[in-house]
Amino acid sequence: MTDQDWGGGVGGPSGAGGGPGPSSGGSGAIGTETAGPGAVSGGPGPAPGGPRPVPGAVITVSDRCARGEAVDRSGPLAAALLADAGVRADVVIVPDGVASVRRAVRAALDGGARVVLTTGGTGVGPRDRTPEATAPLLVRELPGLAEAVRARGAADLPAAVLSRGLAGIAEGRDGEALVVNAPGSPGGVRDAVAVLGPLVPHVLDQLAGGAH
Repeated sequence: MTDQDWGGGVGGPSGAGGGPGPSSGGSGAIGTETAGPGAVSGGPGPAPGGPRPVPGAVITVSDRCARGEAVDRSGPLAAALLADAGVRADVVIVPDGVASVRRAVRAALDGGARVVLTTGGTGVGPRDRTPEATAPLLVRELPGLAEAVRARGAADLPAAVLSRGLAGIAEGRDGEALVVNAPGSPGGVRDAVAVLGPLVPHVLDQLAGGAH
């Protein structure tokens, strides 16, 4: 994950963390595509009597985090922010690359996720291949959403426009799902969730055939 950092927190090239240390998912999260021992919980469940949370997934894309050389700060932050938007998501960590990211996104969709957020691998570096991994899975793109994420970041950091992240709709086990590529920094994650969070109920309603 070599995305430009807007908002701080990237520990250098291909890293989502703030420096050396174990991955938040542990070394067992390397190449993991489904929640399990190497996954980080997405936060508490719904309050008694409250609305049922939307099933989701957060995929941290980072060679350094996957190798245990950096701590994943963006993935857990994404899960916490999504929880505030009514989406419960576990975090998995995979290395950069088309095959690893596509497998993880596909596994999340096949596992019933209705919102999938990737963080990392959207920049211009040679290992930044998250958009290429995501594109074949999308049946419809949402370019306006992706542009809104970039515009929000660019308001504080002009280099945010270099993010190549995609957003769109993909087929999943439990119906069509929203997939968004966020940059690999905490600041980029905050921008992405600030844009997509309020839209989740409307998007899912539309995918279920709701009225405009």
